[in-house]
Amino acid sequence: MDIIFSRHAKRRMKLYSLSEDSIRDLLAQEDLIQGKNEILKDQSSGKKVIKIVVVVEENKKVVITAYPLKGGRDF
Repeated sequence: MDIIFSRHAKRRMKLYSLSEDSIRDLLAQEDLIQGKNEILKDQSSGKKVIKIVVVVEENKKVVITAYPLKGGRDF
């Protein structure tokens, strides 16, 4: 399944020094359903929790945004 990054997601990832590969790795660990998914995952370094919003369509995943949470876990 293809993973596409929106322009907004690319800008947020650049701002917060998140790589496409790290986001792909985090998405690979998740069981995603059709439609909008919000994912909260620990970064591999363990410093911050990353929030990823992704829309799953028939044969592609579109990453809408990805950024670290400021206060850590809020769930």
